Amino acid sequence: MLSSVLRSKIAVQVNIEIMRTFLRFRELASTNTHLLRKVDELERRVTGHDGQLQQIFQATRDLVQPIAPAKRPIGIKRGP
Repeated sequence: MLSSVLRSKIAVQVNIEIMRTFLRFRELASTNTHLLRKVDELERRVTGHDGQLQQIFQATRDLVQPIAPAKRPIGIKRGP
């Protein structure tokens, strides 16, 4: 407030910087609000797919598991 009452060149510069700072703060606040809304929207979308993603992960794990060897050899037995 004092910088807007004083008439010196430095006071005017300080006042301008204060205004710029408040404008930047307001921009950041509005940008962060927009970003928070986007994150919330993304979370809602992804949350709906949790069950499907779990099925995909389980199917992938099942495919990667090693196959157990056969209990009996396959083929013709030779010899005594």
